[in-house]
Amino acid sequence: MTGDVWLPFPADEVPGLPEGLNYRFWNGEPDYPADPEDCAYYVVPYMKGAEVAVRPLPRMTSVRAVQTLSAGVDHVQGGLKYLRPGVQLCNARGVHDASTAELALTLILASLRGVPDFVRGQDRGEWRSGFRQALADKNVLIVGYGAIGAAIEDRLVPFEVARVARVARSARTTERGPVHALADLPGLLSEADVVIVVTPLTEDTRGLVGADFLARLKDGALLVNVGRGPVVDTKALLAELESGRILAALDVTDPEPLPREHPLWQAPGVLISPHVGGPTSAFLPRAKRLLAAQLNRFAAGEGLDNVVLTVS
Repeated sequence: MTGDVWLPFPADEVPGLPEGLNYRFWNGEPDYPADPEDCAYYVVPYMKGAEVAVRPLPRMTSVRAVQTLSAGVDHVQGGLKYLRPGVQLCNARGVHDASTAELALTLILASLRGVPDFVRGQDRGEWRSGFRQALADKNVLIVGYGAIGAAIEDRLVPFEVARVARVARSARTTERGPVHALADLPGLLSEADVVIVVTPLTEDTRGLVGADFLARLKDGALLVNVGRGPVVDTKALLAELESGRILAALDVTDPEPLPREHPLWQAPGVLISPHVGGPTSAFLPRAKRLLAAQLNRFAAGEGLDNVVLTVS
C-alpha cells in the first residue's frame, strides 16, 4: 500500500490503526503536512467549513478515498470535480447518531415544555408557572429516515408518542413499520404535531420545507431541523413564525452562522441552537473507531463502508 493518509488527529491518538501506512496530521492549517499529490486517503477536517475541506483536493491527484467525519457531504461536493474517476466519497454514518438524536429530543422537549421561557424567567427572578405541551400523545413525523432518524425514533419510544411516521428518499419497510417515499410527504404533514427534519442537503431536498410544506402543518405544530439549514426556506418559515401559527426549533439555519441582526433570532416561537448536533463528547471515540475500521479495510484492499458516491 503506497501513499499518505491525511488524518485530522495525530495517528498515535487513534487506537487500532493498521501499520504500514504513512500517516500525516492535518486539521486545516495553512501549511500542508506533505505534498497533497502523495495523499491516497484523505480524512476531511471536522467542522472547518467547505473552504478548508476542498482546499487540497485539486492537488490530490493520487487520492483514492475521501472520508468526511460528518453524516452530510455537501461541504465537499464542490471539490469533487477535481478528483479522478473512481475516487470514493465516504461519510460518517453512525458517528453522530447518538449526539444528534439527543439534541433532537432536547429541542423538542425544551420547545414543548417552554424551557426557554423558564430561563428568561429565572434571569428576571420570575415564577412562570402554567400548563405546557407534553410530547406524550403527539404524532411525530421524521423526514429523512436514515441512521440518525432511526436513532431519534429509538429515543422517542419511552415518551409515549401516539404515532411515528417516517419519510425517506424511497419507500421501504423496517421492523418499526413502513418508511414512506418523499412523494408521500404532502399527505402526512397535516397529521403531525412534531415534524423532525434530518434529511441531508441535496438538490432534491434544498428548499424542501417551503411555503407549501409549512402551510400543510396544523396550527401549533413544531418544526425541528437538525439536518441542514438550506433544507428549510428561511423566508417562508419566518412568515409562519411571525403569524404565530407554528413553532420551530432549529439547530441549523440558512444562512449559517446566523448573523446577529437576522430576524430569525427575534421571531416568536423559535428556539435556536448553534449547529451543535454532532460536536459532543460522543464524537471522538466514535469517529476514531470509524477511521480505524475504514483504514484497516483500506490497507487490506477491502471495500470501504459508508460509500455515498464514486466519482465518475
